[in-house]
Amino acid sequence: MPTEKSPHSHQALWPRLAIGSLFIGGIIAFFSLGGDEYLSLNTIKDNRDALLAYSEQHYITLLTMTAVIYTLSTALSIPGGVLLSLTVGFLFGRWVGTGVIVLAATAGAGLVFLAARYLFAEAAQKRAGGLAKRLIDGFEDNAFSYLLFLRLVPLFPFWLVNLVPAFTPMPLRHYLLATAIGILPGSFVFANLGQSLGRIDSLNQLVSKETLLAFGLLGAFALLPVFIRRLKGRQTKTNHSQ
Repeated sequence: MPTEKSPHSHQALWPRLAIGSLFIGGIIAFFSLGGDEYLSLNTIKDNRDALLAYSEQHYITLLTMTAVIYTLSTALSIPGGVLLSLTVGFLFGRWVGTGVIVLAATAGAGLVFLAARYLFAEAAQKRAGGLAKRLIDGFEDNAFSYLLFLRLVPLFPFWLVNLVPAFTPMPLRHYLLATAIGILPGSFVFANLGQSLGRIDSLNQLVSKETLLAFGLLGAFALLPVFIRRLKGRQTKTNHSQ
């Protein structure tokens, strides 16, 4: 005998469909309007003088537009985050640029987190496999330190690290704080490099071995609370067993 569906289930379904449609529509619009062609190193370099002139005449307007574009590109997981970070540093300098990158990237990541948790967190957690499953398991010990490590050390794609915590019980405020702190060093590096954008011929020139090593050390430092907690747990078990 068929069961009667609650009207609340239909009410809950429509917001999910609307949010999913916005994300899919945004990605389709980006590529159909040629956004991937504009978001290239050569395009930025060719329009260097025009961008600088516009920045001088309409600083606040361009600053706001840039922050919104960066937030949306992060939320939609559009490739080109490194180039956007360089452009922000090129237009606004290392200090203001770093602030824009951190705030916009954190806001965009927060939108992904909320959308993922609201849309398909339960289903994804049940069906997660491979890399996503290992990342989810890593949040069990100390979610804040683990996310901080993932932000500091770019071992996994940024979009994946944005999504996975939504499938865990991690609070939004902890997610945003760990994201902001974790991306701060890298944001400063790229904003600083952006000031010399005209002299960069390839994105492969950006990150040196020394920079990656520094990020690795910062990531290890972020995981110290996890190691200390485990060590204390083992010592407690040993003391109880004696």
